Amino acid sequence: MNIYFQGTNQRTFGTFPLTASELRDAMRIAAEVGYRSFDTAQMYENEQETGDALAELGLSRDEICVTTKVHPDSFSEVAFLSSVEESLRKLRLDYVDVLLLHWPPIGGDIAPSLKLLEQAHSHGLTRNIGVSNYTAQMMRDATKIIDTPLVTNQVEFHPLLNQDTLLAASSETRIPLSSYCSVARGEVFKNPVFAEIGEGYGKTAGQVVLRWILQKGVSINTMSTKRANIQANFDVMDFTLSGIDMDRIDALTHTGYRIVTEDLVPWAPEWD
Repeated sequence: MNIYFQGTNQRTFGTFPLTASELRDAMRIAAEVGYRSFDTAQMYENEQETGDALAELGLSRDEICVTTKVHPDSFSEVAFLSSVEESLRKLRLDYVDVLLLHWPPIGGDIAPSLKLLEQAHSHGLTRNIGVSNYTAQMMRDATKIIDTPLVTNQVEFHPLLNQDTLLAASSETRIPLSSYCSVARGEVFKNPVFAEIGEGYGKTAGQVVLRWILQKGVSINTMSTKRANIQANFDVMDFTLSGIDMDRIDALTHTGYRIVTEDLVPWAPEWD
């Protein structure tokens, strides 16, 4: 797995949908807890406030890992690089650590936006590049379109959705996966199995879910505004789920509960 998604950066603090003082307070707590990896996006419309919050943290640049994502509306030669430069101004950074394409383009031709992403890397606007919401075939195609390695494909990943096809593509292409909607926006808590498993480890249901994701080889992206939850989401590195418990959770992936569909987001591709 790429260095930016190892260790502390295996746990990223997501900023969506936070804004204003709620965002700054949450990021301050996250930093106090130990988070050093932060995720935003042009689409979230909070890059300016994320940049302000980062500046207030007082951490050195080499201590933090910042990810942002390019809006599909900027997937043109005219708009792409200028949009990234605007993101950097808002974030108060000379570069981001990871720059992602937020969605595949409508129409399915991924080559132009990938090449523009590679240009942003060659211009020094980002240290690493990646994608989000790519299908398995898109992952395979991407490795043939550009030479710069993709450090992640950020996708919906939780125990109520079978993503074995993406996991196999990740192994094949060596593009690591990272998760969003890691607890399925709370849907996982309707199933008692997570709390039952957690009792055996002295952990919460949410921590069991996040640990399962990590043990699948996927880095986690979580958000909360409550200190206790932020702390709990971070404290998932000191236990290991048994093979039996992993299998119990694996069985739930056939639930097929997908949050992000074309009805919700127009750029959503035909999922694997």
